[in-house]
Amino acid sequence: MLTRRAALLAGTAFPFIAASSAKAQQPSTLRIAMTLADIPATDGAPDQGTEGIRFMGYTMYDPLVAWDLSSATAPAKLVPGLATKWYQDPADPTKWIFELRQGVKFHDGSDFNADAVIFSIDRALNDKSPVFDRVGRSVLLAALWPLVGYRKIDDYKVELQTKGVDTIMPSLLNRFPISSPANFEKVGRDWQAYRKSPSGTGPWKMKSWTPRERAELERNNDYWNKERLPKSERMVLLPIPDVSTRTAALLSGRVDWIEAPAPDSLDKLRAGGCKIETNAIPHMWPYTLSMLPGAPTADIRVRKALNLAVDRDAMVKLLNGLAAPAVGCVPADHPWFGNPTFKIRYDPTEAKKLLAEAGYGPQKKLKMKVAISTSGSGQMYPLIMNEFIQQQFAEVGVELEFQVMDWNALLNFMRQGAKAPEAASFSAINVSWNTMDPHNAFMRFVDSQQVPPKGSNWGYINDPEFDKLAAEARSTSDPAELDKVLAKINTRMVDEAVFVWFVHDVWPNAISSKVKGYVHPKSWYVDFSPVTVG
Repeated sequence: MLTRRAALLAGTAFPFIAASSAKAQQPSTLRIAMTLADIPATDGAPDQGTEGIRFMGYTMYDPLVAWDLSSATAPAKLVPGLATKWYQDPADPTKWIFELRQGVKFHDGSDFNADAVIFSIDRALNDKSPVFDRVGRSVLLAALWPLVGYRKIDDYKVELQTKGVDTIMPSLLNRFPISSPANFEKVGRDWQAYRKSPSGTGPWKMKSWTPRERAELERNNDYWNKERLPKSERMVLLPIPDVSTRTAALLSGRVDWIEAPAPDSLDKLRAGGCKIETNAIPHMWPYTLSMLPGAPTADIRVRKALNLAVDRDAMVKLLNGLAAPAVGCVPADHPWFGNPTFKIRYDPTEAKKLLAEAGYGPQKKLKMKVAISTSGSGQMYPLIMNEFIQQQFAEVGVELEFQVMDWNALLNFMRQGAKAPEAASFSAINVSWNTMDPHNAFMRFVDSQQVPPKGSNWGYINDPEFDKLAAEARSTSDPAELDKVLAKINTRMVDEAVFVWFVHDVWPNAISSKVKGYVHPKSWYVDFSPVTVG
């Protein structure tokens, strides 16, 4: 069983911030301690999940379709990025026309244009192209999988085609950063070399980086969107996966901002003048279950029992309020929630009854193995939280065993799917998920097309009704009607108990009083451009 001591000490093998980093700080330098154990890939295909996009995607690169992250009260919405507009071809609605922004330069000085878009798509989809990148494909495919064709129309217009009518496809492109073809040629057509000398169109440029230690970005003074020109000259990103070490770094003044402070340190941080920033963000923290024949979680009685075995309010209390109970993929007041008949709650008596009906009891305990991470991205406080779940499951007769991995290793494990030989003994994985758009909230989990490596259907859900609803969502353009379809999907997900839902994240950040201009959006992402220090 994991212990609280193990939870607090799990990250101590990672390097602490060198004292010289504090001495080298400039007045307009923002220093951030991430939960990651390494710097995300710098080449326009950021790994390490959505946190990789937050820190090494939207900083140095731009997508075709972007997020408006300027409000702390209104949900983030999709807005034009490197594409100024997009629309379906009236003659063939499977084809989307994207008109591109003109006058944009990459950090290497070359022009952004249609060739750069085709180049970046070829990188992921065209294994006959000299720019094809198998590692980059594993990251970018989640944004590009619906495409069956693409072409340049002219220098500032491209056509993207889907297999059938797909009104949701453009929203996926928020996770598709555009890289520089000229820089790829400059570094010798080598993506590893590109990582050492990256070039995007974003508001920040790479100054220097050392794997597993730090990355230093500097303001891109030629950034095309003057409203998002960074107000700080530099931003330093430091991977510190251990929660206690991150907290100590902020209290000592070695950093200005930390993700996910230790829950029991909030009073001490506030007493030290730090602000604790939280907001309701579209993000869930579940167990994704195997639905393969022979897996104990293929039995709906087991899946419902697991959902009834955990006291979510007690988990939130353990986290000192840094979470919100989850009873589905989205909160119960969300337009996509629907009206499930299975009510997720804490009911250990009913959980034991369902397990007994499924053939489990004191003489035959249910044994489960779950892949979890030490930290990372929206994983929140995975060791502490999973220890709590382990104890709660034990009270209803479920023995939980963990395989603890680095966050990036867990993502790679997820991309292999439950059918992979390495996953044969696993009943579930604990990967947190953003729910910002329809595809990421639902379809990538329940659509049978979305089994790995295309999507996140790790457990191989194969249900005709889910497939029908996913297809209906992709062909629905009216927002109000789309909300109704998505509500049906969430309703069915809960009624079938395809996940074990625990909490929603509030993305807590502890920030020095010297930091000004920060907006904590209702989003998994953040705009660092308005932030100043000192």
